[in-house]
This record gives sequence, C-alpha cells and structure tokens, in this order.
Amino acid sequence: MALQALLLKTFHRSPLTFKPVVTIVVANSLCTKQIQANWKRSKMTSKRVQPPWKVPEGTDDVKLKFYNSLTRQKEVFVPQNGRRVLWYSCGPTVYDASHMGHARSYISFDILRRVMQDYFNYDVLYCMNITDVDDKIIRRARQNYLWQNYMGESHPWKKVMDDTLLAMKPFSVKLTKEADLDKKAMYERQKAKVDAAVNNLESVMNNQSKDEAAIQAARENLLESSKDIISDWLDQNHGSEVTDNSIFLSLPKYWEEDYHKDMESLNVLPADVLTRVTEYIPEVIDYVQKIIDNNYAYEANGSVYFRTSEFSESDGHFYGKLVPEAVGDANALNEGEGELSVSESQLGQKKNQSDFALWKASKPGEPSWDSPWGKGRPGWHIECSVMASCILGESLDIHTGGFDLKFPHHDNELAQAEAYYENDNWVRYFLHTGHLTIDNCKMSKSLKNFISIKEALKKHTSQQLRLLFLLHAWKDTLDYGDNSMEVALKYEKNVNEFFLTVKDVLRLTPSTGVAAFEKWTEDEVAMNETYLAMRRDVHAALCDSINTRQTLEVMREAISACNIYITKCKVDKRFPNRMLLKNMATYITNMLKIYGAIETETVIGFPQGGTGGTDLEGTVMPYLQAFAQFRDDVRKVSREQKVVDILKICDQVRDDTLPNLGVRLEDHEDRPTAIKLVDRETLMKEREEKLKQQELKRKEKERKKRELEAAKEAKEAQARIPPSELFKKETDKYSKFDDKGIPTHDAEGKELAKSALKKLTKMYEAQEKTYSKYLKSQQGGASGES
Repeated sequence: MALQALLLKTFHRSPLTFKPVVTIVVANSLCTKQIQANWKRSKMTSKRVQPPWKVPEGTDDVKLKFYNSLTRQKEVFVPQNGRRVLWYSCGPTVYDASHMGHARSYISFDILRRVMQDYFNYDVLYCMNITDVDDKIIRRARQNYLWQNYMGESHPWKKVMDDTLLAMKPFSVKLTKEADLDKKAMYERQKAKVDAAVNNLESVMNNQSKDEAAIQAARENLLESSKDIISDWLDQNHGSEVTDNSIFLSLPKYWEEDYHKDMESLNVLPADVLTRVTEYIPEVIDYVQKIIDNNYAYEANGSVYFRTSEFSESDGHFYGKLVPEAVGDANALNEGEGELSVSESQLGQKKNQSDFALWKASKPGEPSWDSPWGKGRPGWHIECSVMASCILGESLDIHTGGFDLKFPHHDNELAQAEAYYENDNWVRYFLHTGHLTIDNCKMSKSLKNFISIKEALKKHTSQQLRLLFLLHAWKDTLDYGDNSMEVALKYEKNVNEFFLTVKDVLRLTPSTGVAAFEKWTEDEVAMNETYLAMRRDVHAALCDSINTRQTLEVMREAISACNIYITKCKVDKRFPNRMLLKNMATYITNMLKIYGAIETETVIGFPQGGTGGTDLEGTVMPYLQAFAQFRDDVRKVSREQKVVDILKICDQVRDDTLPNLGVRLEDHEDRPTAIKLVDRETLMKEREEKLKQQELKRKEKERKKRELEAAKEAKEAQARIPPSELFKKETDKYSKFDDKGIPTHDAEGKELAKSALKKLTKMYEAQEKTYSKYLKSQQGGASGES
C-alpha cells in the first residue's frame, strides 16, 4: 500500500485507473528480488574460494661469518660442497708434555668444530696431523739418550764439576749473542741456577768435615741444575754418533700417547682422521717431485728447496698470502727451517734467502729415508701440505692453527700445495687462535715457562678451563692466571646456582594435569620475551665468527632476568612458571653441551657426581625429599612448642652434616625446603667462608663494643678534669694562662689572637658545665651510699 500511494501521488491517478501500472511495478519488484537473491547466492559461492595470501615481511637470516686470516676480516662462510666441510688442523710436535698453549688451540678448535657440527649441522671431516719427525724431536731424542748414558756412568763430583764448566763455555757464548730478550732472560736464569749449584758444591768440598751425604746432595743438585746445558753440550759433541732410528721414534710415540690422554682429560673430541709424518714418507717424496716437475723447486746437495721468487712471479700465484710483510724475515725463516738446518753451508745452498726446504739431506745422527735425492727427511712445512692433500684433496674449506704458525709455516704450506695443484685456492678460510699468556707474560715451551695441561688440571676442572676459553674470543690473546680463572669460576657458580634453583622449582610444582598450567601474567609474558631474545642473540653471536664470549654474556643476562623473576614470585607468594624456567634451563644446558662444557646427557645443568653413568641425582633425590619433609615437620612442631634445642639440631644437620655429603638445604618461609646437590668441595668452601664471615662479624662487634667503652671511659675521664686544669698540661701549645687557667700566650710567648681566645673560652665554659654535672653525680652517689 505504501508503494501504491507513492505511485498515485506521482501520476495523479485514481486507484481504479492505476491497476496496469501496479501490475508492472509489482512484477518489476519481484524481478529485482530475484536478482538480489541470485547476487547473494553468487557472493556466498565466491566466498568458498580462498582469498589471496601475502608472504609475511620477515627479517633476513643471519649468515655465519668467520674471521679469515687470508683477508683479515670477517667473511660469509660458504662451503664448496653443500653442507660438507673439509677441515685440516695443525697438530702438535710431540717431544715434550702438552701445555696450556696447546690447550689454547685445541680446546678452541674443539669448540668451533662442535658448534659447526652440532649447532649449524655441517657435515665436518676433521683431519689433524702429528709431527713425529722434526729438528726439535731429533735434538731432544739425542739429548735424552746421551744424558741417560751420562747419568748411567755415575761420574764423581769432580768430573761433573769439570763437565759443567766445559758446557758453560759455549752456553755463555750463546747467551751473549742472543738477541731475543725473552730467551736471553731464560738463559740468564739458567746460568744463575748453575752458578749457584757450582758454588754450593765447592763450598761443601772446602768444608773440612767432608760430609759424604752433603757432597752427594750437592752433586745431585748440580746435575739437576745443569741438565739442559750438559745435554746440549753432549749433543754438540756426540749427537752425530746416535744412529739407532728407534731412538728417534720412541720419543714422539711416548709423547703422542701422553697428548691423547691430555686431550681426553680436556674433553677434546678426537680427530676423524689423524696423520703422522713418518707414515707418509712415500707421499712426501712424490709430492716434492711434482713440485720440482712444475719448476717450483730445485735440488741442492741432496736437499730440495722451494723457489719462492719463481712461484710468486708466476701467473695466478702469490707467496706470503697470510703475512706478506714478513716475507724475507731471516729470523722467522730460519726458525721455520729448524735448529739443525741453518748452518752456513746449508743456508748457502739456497738460491734465494726466502727459499725453504721441502726435503732435507740427513746428516749423521739424524733419521733418514731413501729418496731420489739421497737419504733425507721431510721439511717441516711440506708434511701438512702432503697429508692434508692426501685426505682432503686440492681445496680445503677450513685450515686452523695457532697464531704463531702464520709465517712461515702456513704461508709455506699454501705455496707448496698451490704449486703442486697449480691453483690459487688450496685453503678458503684460514682460522688462527690467539696467543696464550700466563699472568700477562709470554708462555713458550722453548722459554721453559710453560704450565703443562696436567698441572692446570690439578688446580681446575676441565669444565672450568673450557669456560675460561669460552669467555674469550678464539682469535684473541688469552691470559691464563688467577684473575682470569676467577672470572670463569664465578660464571660457573652463577650458572650452576641457576640450574639448581630451576630443578628445585621443577620438583615442587606439578608437571602434568590442570595444576601444571596457570594463566600468564605480565611477568610470564616478559620472561618469555627474554627467552626468545636470548635464543635470537645467541644465534647472532654464533654467526658472528662463533663469538662464544658474547653468547655466554647473553645467557648470563637471561639468567639474571630469571633470578629477578623467581624472586618476585617469592614476594608474591606464588611459584614461578615451571615451563618457562625449564625451557630456559634446557636451552642453556644444550648450548653448554654443544660447547663441550657438559659431557653427560643431563637434561638440565651440570652433572652431579655418580660413576659409570649412574644418575646420582635421580637416585638420591626421593630420599632427600622425604628427609627434608620430615625435617620441615619437626621444625614446625619445635617452633610451635618452642623447643629450641631441636631447632638447633635441625640447623646443625643443614649446616654441618649434609654439606659434607654434597647436599645443600635452603630453608624458606611458606614453602618447602629447597634441596640442591652440589659437589662436596664447593660446599666445604662455602661453609668455611660462612664461618669466616661469622668470625669477622663477631670480631667487628667486639671491636665496636671496645670502641664504645673506650669512648665512654674517655668521656668520663674528660668530665673529671677541673676547668682550671683543662689546658695546663698543653705546654707544647701555650706558655701563659690567666687566673681561670685559660691560655693567653702561645708556646713561643706570643699573645693569642682574640678569635683564639674566644674559642678557648667556649671550651672552658663547656668544661665547666661538664665538670659541674660530674660533681653533682658524685654527690648523688655519696648521699645514696650514706
């Protein structure tokens, strides 16, 4: 009807004459409804098709970079064959005990290798060599052999004295000529030690008593003090007479075995492939021959030398890639050639000063093998080029070694291999660890100031030593000493306490069911953000040339945030969210496992004792929980009934008995006692420190008490002085006084200034009041007695 009224108004017609129009309009209206219905049906049908999807705009992935010694900057790491990484590492020259300098390299490389394998998931083939024939090994083997024979001859004291004085002559010449200040200082210490031993023996012999025991002791002291000098002297005179090859093989075999034991003690993974020079002599000879054939080497009197100039001048080659500024450094080149290979006649065989030996003609007293150039032995540098090539081929992804090996050793390695393969990319990434110093002093086996790995492990655990290395960048100098170890120990304690706290929370909170999940507050949201940020920042630091120092700092900050969160939950009288803490602790544990700082398959934290794979914590914790609950109940009843003696016994068990068993109890208000398994030594130190602090507090309390008593006595003594006598004894300050006893002149007889008199008068008046109070107190006391 509304529509009809509208039409009537529009066309000014009566309802009777409007029927056709109404019919048309109604029909049109029905048609419009049908169109609308069809349109809606079409629209509903179109909704069943998924709308376009837009790719999220994320951040770019952080790529792994290494500080590459070949470019002296960080470079993106790109393996040559997918995820496969060919890695060669220079191993030890085995002629003495492994020391902390070795640990600097091999622990650092072990950390890098573990991160590459277990974090970045590369397929690493890790090859390392053992140098078991070398100038140092030859000299040490001969010296040991000749010294043992000398000692076996049991020479009388006079012979020992004469031989020592003879040996000191060439040694003194060497001392005078030595230019290296560190070596010169070492030689001077040796000389002083021998001189003292000689003087001691002479003194004993000049003594009329001629005590045989004293003579023998002085003789033994001289032998011990002069061992290195006499051994060197014996080698100079009789070294060429040592011809038994077994002598040169037994020494490196012994020290290689010792090296492997040290590496196992440090939790350093064994190499996938280990090569020894003496096992690759045929390959060395073939390798050298090909370099000769390529016109990069020449033979001279049975030795073969590398042509550095010809190599560097040829297309596609460059000599001295790592340290070009050191090319031509005679001292470095001669040190690389070895002590037995730098005589004037040998150096005179070279066509160029920078040329170096690939094959050395053996002299009497040296091990030798047959070759096309006569009997000889490999040069030091050629061994790594040959063995790495045999195992890893014509191009390595990574080559590692100590900083001091850059030139000439590694530069010569590169030249040899690239001359052999006629390529320019034998090594893609060269990584060098920094030096190790001891209390900021250079450490060196040749300087005889090294600390062996066994000595270091007597003071600290392998876990603590590894944390020390993790807290330093692998390419930087690391100082090993009490100060740096203290930082590592504090870090270990901080992380361990966090692990113990988290494990206690996990024991006390439900792990499944409804009660295991609670609504997150702002604190939990913030804590989760901290966890995600930690993972992100650790990854970024590892991509930044495997910066473990930064990762440990990131984890330390996350632990600090967790501790704040846990403390706030205690204040709020609620338990922290177990899953957040578990995620945080599990991640940190896994990272420390990757780093090799945790050796066992623990879920959370450092291993807590046990032998033969025994889960000590899992075994004893149920019993400790039962005991702790019983103790809590006893303490509760004792408090209610005020039985102090029982409370003292409960404290004694916590403070004295359980720490001796490696158990720490921490009592808390309104929640069960925390139970933490800690190694006994740590708890004993904590107990000792606690007792020490208690004793310091007691002494401080007594000191303050004595001070208060002394101050009180002084105040009382001051009060007993009559005002007229207050200044009379200060004759060093004043010479004249008025009738009241107030000074008027100073010690020199000069009249005092008005300001000084005013000050003294105030002091006098104050003493009058004090003395008056004292007299009244005395009168009061006297009347009371009467």
